[in-house]
Amino acid sequence: MSPPRVIGVSGNLQRPSRTRTLVEAVGAAVARCTRIDLHIYDLLDVSPGLGASVSRKNLPLPVAHLLEQIESADALIVGSPTYKGSYSGLFKHLFDLVEPRALANKPVVLVATGGGPRHALVVEHSLRPLFGFFTALTVPTAVYASESDFRDGALANEEVAKRVTEAANQLVRMLAPAAPDLATPVGAPGTRLPAAAFWSPIL
Repeated sequence: MSPPRVIGVSGNLQRPSRTRTLVEAVGAAVARCTRIDLHIYDLLDVSPGLGASVSRKNLPLPVAHLLEQIESADALIVGSPTYKGSYSGLFKHLFDLVEPRALANKPVVLVATGGGPRHALVVEHSLRPLFGFFTALTVPTAVYASESDFRDGALANEEVAKRVTEAANQLVRMLAPAAPDLATPVGAPGTRLPAAAFWSPIL
């Protein structure tokens, strides 16, 4: 039996990316509990063609590929940096092109990053309503991290790491109810992330 296919979508428009790091942390935490087929995509890689796409007709191949990956996934881990209190316009444009019924009942973990704590409710006020429209099954725990929660490009805040673990455990229960919970918060200081998350070039 094939493992569940989990697709991560990081709304970053630059590298290195804290949003990408957070998406990877959740994916790695899930992979510690249950076998998954994990692929993570950066919005940066499709941004030129995506910005010029006004409908699903004649989409550039990288954009069409990413949409197919999102719609056919067994679960999603989606994240966006915060701009003016919400997700980025290009992130929203990507999901404007998703077939609305394709995400119905699909498990989704929501993550976001921002410059400081005042943006923390972006996951509840912006991301969760967006996926509520799709009738996706967003896990109860969302993860937000600000700039100060990272050190040398890695997640360094223990409380955020705990939320990563909680969100991952909730997704695992949706994918494989018998899988055990994580014993240690993934991304906590002094721990190493497993190399389960990897960059997927869009062909």
